[in-house]
Amino acid sequence: MVKNTLTADSVLEQAIVLAHKNSWESFSLVELAFLLDCSLSEIKHFYRSKDDMAEALFNRADDAMLNLALNEKYRHLASNDKLVESIMTWFESLTPYRPLVREILAYKLEPGHFHLQAHGITRISRTVQWFLEAAERKNTGCRRIADEIAVTSAYLISFRSFLFDDSEDHVKTRNLLDRLINQLN
Repeated sequence: MVKNTLTADSVLEQAIVLAHKNSWESFSLVELAFLLDCSLSEIKHFYRSKDDMAEALFNRADDAMLNLALNEKYRHLASNDKLVESIMTWFESLTPYRPLVREILAYKLEPGHFHLQAHGITRISRTVQWFLEAAERKNTGCRRIADEIAVTSAYLISFRSFLFDDSEDHVKTRNLLDRLINQLN
């Protein structure tokens, strides 16, 4: 790869290639720099760590979900249906990377990775806030808190299902999520 074409996306894509060859845990940033024909400093310009690369992958899922708001059909859905569609779009954008996402999560949850676990909690919270915003949830006070807790729970339970769901179009996960979200009212 020519150094002039080095971008955050090209670095992330090559990191994904390396992780698919071995694993998320075992690929090194030195390997990545060699593959990209660049220095570690140039990689650091885009990503301070492999965890930042994982965040970039999850940010792509956020972007895919947030772009739903541009869809006329989505805009006319009821709030609960918007939540289901938002969360499923977030999952579906990660479909090509499911084995990698499982590895990333396992790495983050290893004992001793408290800094990654704390960051994971803020990631979940931020993503749920975007789900709520996209679904135009307008609760306040105690109702907002209860809704946020319930949506977070539905998201995490269905995320676990998604990671291992081999049904066509993730119908098992969609059905589970739909049940969980529709229990909110």
